Amino acid sequence: MSAGQAATKELLQRADALRERLGTTVHDRVTASAYAEAARTANAAVSHTGAPRFAWEDRLDRVVTSRWVGIPFMILLLAGVFYMTINGANIPSALLAGLLIEEGGLAGWLETYLGVQQTPWILSHSVYDVLHAAFAWAPAFLTGFLIDGVWLGLGWVIAVMLPPMAIFFPLFTLMEDLGLLPRIAFNMDRFFRAAGAHGKQALTMAMGFGCNAAGVVACRIIDSPRERLIAILTNNFVPCNGRWPTLIMVSSLFVAANFSPGWASLVSVGAITGVTLLGIGMTLAVSFFLSRTMLKGVASSFQLELPPYRKPQLGKIVYRSLIDRTLFVLWRAMLCAAPAGGLIWLLGAIQVGDSSLFAYLSGALDPIGHAIGLDGVILIAYIFAIPANEIVVPTIIMGYLNTTRMVELENPAQLFVENGWTMTTAVCLLLFCLLHNPCTTTTMTIYKETGSVKWTVLSNLIPLTVAVACCGIAAAVMRGMGIG
Repeated sequence: MSAGQAATKELLQRADALRERLGTTVHDRVTASAYAEAARTANAAVSHTGAPRFAWEDRLDRVVTSRWVGIPFMILLLAGVFYMTINGANIPSALLAGLLIEEGGLAGWLETYLGVQQTPWILSHSVYDVLHAAFAWAPAFLTGFLIDGVWLGLGWVIAVMLPPMAIFFPLFTLMEDLGLLPRIAFNMDRFFRAAGAHGKQALTMAMGFGCNAAGVVACRIIDSPRERLIAILTNNFVPCNGRWPTLIMVSSLFVAANFSPGWASLVSVGAITGVTLLGIGMTLAVSFFLSRTMLKGVASSFQLELPPYRKPQLGKIVYRSLIDRTLFVLWRAMLCAAPAGGLIWLLGAIQVGDSSLFAYLSGALDPIGHAIGLDGVILIAYIFAIPANEIVVPTIIMGYLNTTRMVELENPAQLFVENGWTMTTAVCLLLFCLLHNPCTTTTMTIYKETGSVKWTVLSNLIPLTVAVACCGIAAAVMRGMGIG
């Protein structure tokens, strides 16, 4: 070792020793002292007449950022956003499905939501119907691959993904514009600091609720490379827009179904909020693990000056939420969903003996699926839906019905029960949907942000390992308790 290296090593050791003597609150003490001195200077130099102009902001902040009220307020706010997103997306999702992929066009939608019995001819044919008519001359294999495969994959992603994003992202941007998001980060800061992560990770985590790829990009606001990497690797543990269909379906069919129709919607939202809180807890747990092992280091200080509450600028909210976020994310998802739809069709269409390739693969995966409370059809749906999580549910239904194209059923509960689903299956599917590896769009974004194959691979292996372990434990416990 050269003299220069020895001196550097000694200097680093002395710095570590001094850091231990100073403790972890030195940055807070320095910041508090600076703000106290600034307040004393302002009070000495500035005189006020009348009531303080922003006294209401201080009173509101005492509630919103309270140690005891702040977290419950954040949970209620989150549940409210979920409620508006889930209930608000149903009608436009059904409308888009009728326009793009359902046989019969908007006939079902008009009858269900508007009570129209006689549908005009032009509205009784979807793009799917028109494409089949236009390609009637083509070989069946070509039309099957392009229309029943590629187009249905694209159509499902647009119909299922666009409406929730068009509701969630404006609500998220509205909270950002009002000044609520920095206060959420303030409330979560102590939890992330205890986990060895950065307080700003709360903001990137919140962005992940709309899309994990957008959440990964948002990690740029964290200056420390180590803590930015922790935020990137754990962003997948909050459910993105593509996972809502599965979460909503399972919570509605196997949780809320036990309650009266008047309470079913609230129970479903409560179940989804509970699953989301579990994802936040897993984010903190994995962040803690990474900060003590592969990404060991001292957490950076996070001084957040809460901005004033502002009147939202609706024009900017619409542009940022719909153009910068919704359409950008949707375009990436469509690029990934098109080949996935074609591949899923091939699996159902190619016959090996008396069964399709889909059936053989799902049968081979069935023992693994059973061990973690699922089955082979669910596993193969997640494998081939990696490009876009939105097509998981129609792929599962396609596997159970043994068809060559993705379909949707109004009430698939009976089909699931006939194929062996129990409460254990539902719980394990909720866990797997929440914790499994990121989609292709997010993986591509992680590689772009990190520039590392190693961290990109780990960003997939870590959540997949956690998902398999949690599902295996949950299945064993529930079966041990006699729950099917």
